Amino acid sequence: MATLGVNIDHIATIRQARGGRDPDPIHAAVLAELAGARGITAHLREDRRHIQDRDIYILGQTVSTHLNFEMAPTPEMLKIALDVRPYMVTIVPEKREEKTTEGGYPVREKERELSEKIATLRENHILVSLFINPDIAEMRSCARVGATHIELHTGAYANAGTANDRAAEEDELTALKNAAMAAQRLGLRINAGHGLNYQNVSPVADIDNMEELNIGHSIISRAAMVGMDNAVREMVSLI
Repeated sequence: MATLGVNIDHIATIRQARGGRDPDPIHAAVLAELAGARGITAHLREDRRHIQDRDIYILGQTVSTHLNFEMAPTPEMLKIALDVRPYMVTIVPEKREEKTTEGGYPVREKERELSEKIATLRENHILVSLFINPDIAEMRSCARVGATHIELHTGAYANAGTANDRAAEEDELTALKNAAMAAQRLGLRINAGHGLNYQNVSPVADIDNMEELNIGHSIISRAAMVGMDNAVREMVSLI
């Protein structure tokens, strides 16, 4: 059965809008765990637009479920990951001008450089996930470079639902299901995320072998109305 990993980046986005101390993403992580989240996700971007170095280091010491550290595969981020020792690193693509991550990491194009970094992380007992589009060739590359997990990018599925294009939404869900089957055959464990919300999450949670759904924006948006505890409990129930 799939579990929920809560991405707390946008708690930090609200904090950074004023440059003060509140709201604190560490407090949000504690509340999410108490409400039933089975993991906490945070993305330390190179431009530090939301999560800060301080947040990652404190999360590494305080998260009681598991910490999923999203990062670009740069030398700076690799060093931080080795300092923090999260349960998992998820390697994601990153562009300075994007509002949010726009697609999967191009693993096939980066196999050589990824292999060494992934080996270093795994030698330090850190699981490694690659955030990818539901593409079979990309999954084969994930297996070759030594990843333990993939995180399927669910953005196309979510966007089809937002556009009320039910045929496209069903096609994208089928693509996710097929990708999950292929990943399982390759020995990869399966997570998913991006654009998942209270309306579209259940079909993805029902995919065979799905382990964790990483969800941030919709939960933080809901929390602004009903509180973090209620927002997380509602999502856990849907999953």
